[in-house]
Amino acid sequence: MIPFLKKYLGNIYSSITWSLIIGVLCCMPGSMLPGETHFTIPQFDKLVHISMFGGFVFLWNLYLSTRRGIRNDRLLRLFFLVFILGVAYGIGMEYMQKYYIPGRDYDEADIIADMLGAGLAYGLSNILLLQKDRDR
Repeated sequence: MIPFLKKYLGNIYSSITWSLIIGVLCCMPGSMLPGETHFTIPQFDKLVHISMFGGFVFLWNLYLSTRRGIRNDRLLRLFFLVFILGVAYGIGMEYMQKYYIPGRDYDEADIIADMLGAGLAYGLSNILLLQKDRDR
């Protein structure tokens, strides 16, 4: 599964595209968002935030893991940096919505969901993408 992901999604274009999609979705005015219908999923918005920022961190880490010549210790530090950037991006988008996007509001629970998604992706990246030491 991981070789498949590295082959088809482990490029910089996937990471940049996902980052731009997050920016576009978070900066859409409230009037452009679909209204709730008869069937609603409770806290669906939080699942979307977890998915968006988890995808952000995992895709960037997937890209970094395909780069040749990066040792595990350096890759681990880069993974953590991507996690921090993902959290900062999520917080920044919430404040952007609060002050600049009409019809959107600031929600601390969204920030927590962004952090949770980024943290889960960071953990999965450490488990799935770091090369195992074969010398031991």
